[in-house]
Amino acid sequence: MKNQVFDTVVIGGGASGLIAAVFAARQGCRVLVLEQKDKLCKKIYATGNGKCNFTNKDWQASYFRGSDFSLAEPVLRSFSLEDTLAFFKEIGVYPKERNGYYYPASEQAASVAESLSREAKRLGVECLTGVKVSRVYREQKKSDGTASGAVFVAETDAGVYRAKSMVLATGGKASPAHGSDGSGYPFAKSFGHTVIPPLPAIVQLKADGKFFKTLAGVRTDGRVTLHIGKETYSEAGELLFAAYGISGIPVMQVSRYASVALAKKIPVTAELDLFPVLSETELAEEISRRFRKMKDNTAEEALAGLCNHKLNFVMLQLCCLEPTKRAGSYGKKDAAALAEKIKRFTVKITDTNGFEQAQACAGGVPLAELTESMESKLIPGLFVTGELADIDGTCGGYNLQWAWSSGAAAGKKIGGTYASDSAVKTKH
Repeated sequence: MKNQVFDTVVIGGGASGLIAAVFAARQGCRVLVLEQKDKLCKKIYATGNGKCNFTNKDWQASYFRGSDFSLAEPVLRSFSLEDTLAFFKEIGVYPKERNGYYYPASEQAASVAESLSREAKRLGVECLTGVKVSRVYREQKKSDGTASGAVFVAETDAGVYRAKSMVLATGGKASPAHGSDGSGYPFAKSFGHTVIPPLPAIVQLKADGKFFKTLAGVRTDGRVTLHIGKETYSEAGELLFAAYGISGIPVMQVSRYASVALAKKIPVTAELDLFPVLSETELAEEISRRFRKMKDNTAEEALAGLCNHKLNFVMLQLCCLEPTKRAGSYGKKDAAALAEKIKRFTVKITDTNGFEQAQACAGGVPLAELTESMESKLIPGLFVTGELADIDGTCGGYNLQWAWSSGAAAGKKIGGTYASDSAVKTKH
């Protein structure tokens, strides 16, 4: 096999790489997939807490971010939500919808990963796992000066492989334990592409404040609003406090903007509304009523049932109100200050958690350097898919949808352009 010239070689056997391989093979391409981990689609197995939210009914281009995120729309349209659902049903994954989120009916991420792997193997895709690619390049001629027909070369610890085209589908840097270790960025650069520095996205935020250790583990419905210069980014849902700062889906949805700003040394603050069901005025009146009605109880006891008891304790302290002091000793002014703190709890964001905790990665090859089929505008026959491109989605299956769409776009173009003349188109 080492001397065989493939129609395409895919570097990375994850979501975008494998779907690219499938669509190329369906059009008769001889396809080789090189994966450095011990099995294909390893990151998919851990997606969605092992249940794999693989796409979403609420589909909008605005759910995708990047330097050229508007250029993602035609790619996403070329392999849409409907195409995604039809494809996975065809290979054995029956979709189950929950609040717009699509999961396999089995609620097992393995169903998605294994069905995709089986389809690739059914189509004759050669899949090598545990293979580390050390170098990729394009060779134009043999040493004797004759045309080789094998333009792209992948040097690995298991040998050297050649193909007419190449797909860089290595992933970004998020979740390196599952294979996304950033190895694809040097490959893209070696072909002359720009790489926007990768940063954690869909990640927890570190914040300044000694009280976070007290609040660690507290969950509450609320809203987070990031303030970055004149820009604001806001999301609502369940917030989670941790010893290092803040987490929860709303925080992770806006974390990309914090990550990019902090990398540019731009200050970031997070304003938390910890009681969104009442306005600040209504909350102040409720607190004041409690102080009057439970005047002989402690201030902390008077607030019981309003917020989590740890939150009540910390909010009182931050307003310089003694939690153990009689509630009746506090008046409307104190209640107003406490309501303001609960509704506009502002903390300084100092950093994000690292790539090990991130669910996605911002940065990568700009879409402006790629066509709608994810082919390089610099190097014909070179394709960049998935997270290696500078596109990341919000929580809810959008990053996997980008993987499916970008991989399918590349695979279709490869199949239509690089399939061997003698190849027999595969029926499916």
